[in-house]
Amino acid sequence: MKNITTRNFRILSDFMEIRQFMVEIYERNWKNGVPAPFLEYALSSDWMDKSFTHRYQIWEEDGTIVAFCFSENPISHIYFSIRPGYESLAEEMVQYSEESMPRIDGTHTFVLFDGQETAKSAVSKAGYEKSRGYNEMIYDFSKPLDFPLPQGFQFEECGKLNIEKAAECCWKGFDHEKDEWPWNGDAEHGYHLQAAPHYTPYDVAVKNEAGDYVCYAGMWWTPENKLAYMEPLCTVPEYRNKGLAAAALSEMYRRMKPLGATHMTGGGDPFYAAIGFERCIEWTYWDKKI
Repeated sequence: MKNITTRNFRILSDFMEIRQFMVEIYERNWKNGVPAPFLEYALSSDWMDKSFTHRYQIWEEDGTIVAFCFSENPISHIYFSIRPGYESLAEEMVQYSEESMPRIDGTHTFVLFDGQETAKSAVSKAGYEKSRGYNEMIYDFSKPLDFPLPQGFQFEECGKLNIEKAAECCWKGFDHEKDEWPWNGDAEHGYHLQAAPHYTPYDVAVKNEAGDYVCYAGMWWTPENKLAYMEPLCTVPEYRNKGLAAAALSEMYRRMKPLGATHMTGGGDPFYAAIGFERCIEWTYWDKKI
């Protein structure tokens, strides 16, 4: 590693290279860093603060990307993606992060995964301590997922997603009406998200008898990794606990398995375990007391 150079991330010209890098280093348990859709979904979403992307840092050897540090939401949460064999860059990445990455209230948090042991040692050496963590689940497509859709509901046809209805479903499904304001019809962020370079039209929407979307599951199909990256998943409050989300993910399984998908991401909620998802991705959060 004699020819390592660094440079700041340029969102308009570097994203495709970074995505390819993340595809190349992907492992099912994220031991080298997050999968490619994680960053693309964030950068394409309205909830992501993109004003600090110029602070993200790239490490290269002879023009090949070998490491990348970036933040997501909140902007003070720092992630490392490191190509196998270059783990020794972790201490330098921690130092750069402390000096240059965005902070909230004077500090930031490192988000690391099981297998990123060199990075964990580097942040510990810098005075950070593990404060919390959780285990995200995946569904292994070697077993069937087949929860029925309750009577009175139907799936939207694949590839025929109505962006306005999906945006309204997500606004209500993530409780924004309760926490912020009633749905106002502004779906422009949905069109922006669909314009992402690797958006894939395999979303699953559940309709009620009136044709309104009441449950929605997004899909960022990554064929290079045989990964069905499911994000987001939500159900409108008055339609919860009816089995709609389980049915939606079953439909997602039926759409993605014939394409070659071997696994699908989920989350840490007990719901996922209840329908057959398995623990796989251990998130850990490292903070420094100030």
